[in-house]
Amino acid sequence: MPARTQARIAGCLYVVIILCGMSAELIFRGPLLAPGTAEGVLAAILAAPGLLRGAILLDVAMILADVALAILLYRLLRFVSEPVALAAMVFRLMQAAVIAASLLALVAVDALALRGGGAEAGLVRGLMEVHGIGYDLGLILFAVNTGLTAWLLARSGWVPRALPWLLAAAALVYVLGSVTRIAAPEWNALVQPAYGVALVAESWFALVLLFGARVARG
Repeated sequence: MPARTQARIAGCLYVVIILCGMSAELIFRGPLLAPGTAEGVLAAILAAPGLLRGAILLDVAMILADVALAILLYRLLRFVSEPVALAAMVFRLMQAAVIAASLLALVAVDALALRGGGAEAGLVRGLMEVHGIGYDLGLILFAVNTGLTAWLLARSGWVPRALPWLLAAAALVYVLGSVTRIAAPEWNALVQPAYGVALVAESWFALVLLFGARVARG
């Protein structure tokens, strides 16, 4: 398969990942967590079970796209450094595995609150929190992947020079966001606006993969 075709497929997968990930977090899980209290979260889930199940399905779609993207980016960037490209792929696949494992917490919420009908509010809220922390653990692995990918892109010759730097900044944001979520939750809110950097960086990378012309060198 020509490199240009692989890059376009990778770009499409990146768009799927961004749209599924943001939709699952902001449109589906967000309203369920908005009440804040354990009782409020349980009531929100019982009132709108489709939001919980939709979030699970969107995350599954995101994970599948991430696995395929990891393989394609390895194929596209291994000409720069095969060991670094392989490491980047492994860290992205590890991230997908950790996020997939964290989804079991949401599946447990569905089983206990919606199918079992006898869930305790504190347990449900705790499982939602377990999922969130698991997701952030996955983002630490993704930060390593993003840093390695930025290094490869900087030496590839087929992306704008500013993009690898922006991706490196995004990697730092992922680390800070995840570490504060786990170790210093009171500081996490200060990091949230910086995720805009990561969104811009990944969206730009997706557009380069879709429409960039120089990728044919890979």
